[in-house]
Amino acid sequence: MHQTPTTGDRQDTAGRPRRGLAEKRQAITRAARTVFGRDGYTRASIDAIATEAGVSTRTIYNHFAGKELLFQTVVQESATQVGDAQLDIIDRRLGKVTDLEADLTAFALAWVAPLTEFADHFGLVRQINAEARHLPKAALDAWQEAGPRRVFAALARRFAELAEEGWLQAPDPGRAATHFVLLTATDVTQRSYWGAYPLDAAETEEIVTAGVQAFLRAYAPSKR
Repeated sequence: MHQTPTTGDRQDTAGRPRRGLAEKRQAITRAARTVFGRDGYTRASIDAIATEAGVSTRTIYNHFAGKELLFQTVVQESATQVGDAQLDIIDRRLGKVTDLEADLTAFALAWVAPLTEFADHFGLVRQINAEARHLPKAALDAWQEAGPRRVFAALARRFAELAEEGWLQAPDPGRAATHFVLLTATDVTQRSYWGAYPLDAAETEEIVTAGVQAFLRAYAPSKR
């Protein structure tokens, strides 16, 4: 039996979603990221998201089955966007190393830049950390797989390559990557409350520089 597509499923003659529907979906996810980042998952309502997006609640339900699916989608898409930016930083800053300390410092400074560049995303991260026990497990897993796990795996691979090239002494590149981020970026992240109150450039550079030096005391080979 032929079934008439619902509003959220309408397509053009080429089988692609109509442009208007795609734009509405984008408006909904942008609004949801703002509202979830501001109010958290528990307090956020579909009504508030609809108001922020300038659409009806029915329009939201035409695209998403409910708040849980919308939250998971927003978190996954946002983490993917930030993760892609961080992967690009790894490629650009660590693709070719000529001066280990200088290159690692430049990399770490670039690594913390997304805190302000993707303020809405890190608003979501603040809420995730505050509400983790009350959030859908699927949304937490989607966030980790799209963002942190994917990025840390890439950083660990690059550190393994640097160890093979003789730049690092790192029998466990994954642990080395974790230590590097803890020493250089975590303090910046926590002091700025995940970018809510950005640190000035001098303070950020001081934290990063000291962190890189501590990392190298543990992981730099005795001789090159």
